Amino acid sequence: MTSPAAGLLSRIPDPPPELERKPLVENLRGFGWISDRIAGVAEGKTPTWWWVAFFPSVLLMLMCFTMVGYLVSTGVGVWGVNHPVGWGWAIINFVFWIGIGHAGTLISAILFLLRQRWRTAVNRAAEAMTIFAVMCAGIFPAIHVGRAWFAWWLFPIPNSNNIWPQFRSPLMWDVFAVSTYFTVSLLFWYMGLIPDLATMRDRSAGKIKKWIYGFFALGWMGSNRHWSNYEKAYLLLAGLSTPLVLSVHSIVSFDFSVSQLPGWHTTIFPPYFVAGAIFSGFGMVLTLLIPVRTLCHLEEVITVRHIELMGKVILATGSIVGYAYATEFFIAYYSGNPYELFTFKNRAFGPYWWAYWIMVSCNVICPQLFWFKKVRTNLVIVFILSIFVNIGMWFERFVIVVTSLHRDFLPSNWGYYSPTIVDILTFVGTFGLFLTLFLLFLRFVPLIAIAEVKSVIPQGDPDHPLAKQKETAAPSAALASGEPGPVSNGKPFGLLAEFETSADIKQAAIKVRVAGHKTWDVFTPFPIHGMDDAMGLRDSRVGWFTFCGGVLGFTTGMLMIWFMNAFDYPLAVGGKPLFSPVFAFPVSYELTILFGAFGSLLGMFIVNRLPRWHHPIFNSTRFPRVTHDRFFILIECRDGKYDEARTRQLLETAGGKNIELVKE
Repeated sequence: MTSPAAGLLSRIPDPPPELERKPLVENLRGFGWISDRIAGVAEGKTPTWWWVAFFPSVLLMLMCFTMVGYLVSTGVGVWGVNHPVGWGWAIINFVFWIGIGHAGTLISAILFLLRQRWRTAVNRAAEAMTIFAVMCAGIFPAIHVGRAWFAWWLFPIPNSNNIWPQFRSPLMWDVFAVSTYFTVSLLFWYMGLIPDLATMRDRSAGKIKKWIYGFFALGWMGSNRHWSNYEKAYLLLAGLSTPLVLSVHSIVSFDFSVSQLPGWHTTIFPPYFVAGAIFSGFGMVLTLLIPVRTLCHLEEVITVRHIELMGKVILATGSIVGYAYATEFFIAYYSGNPYELFTFKNRAFGPYWWAYWIMVSCNVICPQLFWFKKVRTNLVIVFILSIFVNIGMWFERFVIVVTSLHRDFLPSNWGYYSPTIVDILTFVGTFGLFLTLFLLFLRFVPLIAIAEVKSVIPQGDPDHPLAKQKETAAPSAALASGEPGPVSNGKPFGLLAEFETSADIKQAAIKVRVAGHKTWDVFTPFPIHGMDDAMGLRDSRVGWFTFCGGVLGFTTGMLMIWFMNAFDYPLAVGGKPLFSPVFAFPVSYELTILFGAFGSLLGMFIVNRLPRWHHPIFNSTRFPRVTHDRFFILIECRDGKYDEARTRQLLETAGGKNIELVKE
């Protein structure tokens, strides 16, 4: 008899097609297809379009370095610096490039914590973009000081004058914030690469490529114990990076907001700068990925749904930026401060009115088109709008810096700032550096996180109805007919059984655990949620390494600043105390995140006993498919309940195939 509740549920109509959520990988592609398509971008012959893009990028990069060399050899007089716009082109471009890099950490960290599974197709490219953008940004602070060979004075190391840095200055906080951001982003990027480097190792036919990928993969095997510690470390890195992404551009904004200058001295700058950085970062991600998905034939992995969701993020952050523009004008009017009000009137209607209205048009008006689904799903329009976003955000930094400086309190100091050809060529050349690095990344490293994409398709969930669906596509040639492993006459190491689906491997793991085995492991191409419980594993210990690293970082920051500014070289500034936790906090905060990030990564290596470039399981000629589309269980001979006949029977009963005895 049917229950009333069941009758009600049966009468609920299916959602209309327009409300159904589109898949993250189209056409129900399997694990093997995902590996072949993504890895194939780096494995295949270099396409013509890559060379067409690479050579001009290299020429632009060389032009950038030539201009930097000319500046250093001649002096900053070759730039368009004048009085009062001394802080000109270099700071505009520094803030612009730092903002470009914010989308990578946001996609990798914040969206990961919010369990937004769509991030998996775009996070790898965004993380790489972050690293390359910060490298471009770092050029400008190093050279805008005039005497670039003294830039090492910014770091807390003994210098020729025995004077320590001034940690009360936001410029000093900038040094620690940007360097920490670059380092943590690099760690995050590399850690996400490790499983995919193992995939490239197992697919490579040439010995040199196999050795290089294998060296950086650190002997990754896809063990579930490895995945458990890896996921814990990745979660902790995401948790550390989330406040980092909010703090970096906040600290960059302090360069302006702590001054007593109309147009800069405002508390709205930190959230305003962060929203603008995310806005411009997503704009650059779309500018790069829309053509790349077509050129690399990744339309089924980077889908229209991904583009549409990123368009929504641009709409949200662009609206926040527009609200900040309006708030600035209102506060200037409401404050009654004639200098503040003049600054904003001058921005909109003074000599640089054209820059201000380009900024408003690109950053406020154009993103409003993303309200319409037809716009968000039209890739040509989205690509054009993303370019407008990048243009608008550069003009925002130009307006903030130049229009607040070119007319100061004395009309006799007023002037019109114009960049020189050296300014312009240096900035254009940084795009060459950025694109050169990005194209090299495309050529040698998987553009998309292969393991993460596999984990979000239906077949990756062992409880999904499609998890029983077996692979039908043949493996790549390198995996199907790879060279046999080294012949080993050593003693037996364990029994290895192969499984075809995530549902099969999870059920088999439960049977092995129930049978009482202790020294065994599961090997999978991606982390299978629920496998830790199936194996009876305890929680990872990586968190303790992160905690100890964070405590050490905070303590190091406080003690370092106390020693340098209050003990070794007492630095009195404006009658303020020689040491205060308040001005020491930003640097200590950054060091907490930096040391905690190193603790997470090193903790994962230590607990997983990595690097380990050789393991007896690598002697199996079928095992390399673990990074492609197969699942394995290994029960070691040293297990207390191991008996070859009974253990083999257990694995056969659990559904294992191609059971083989692995030797050391």
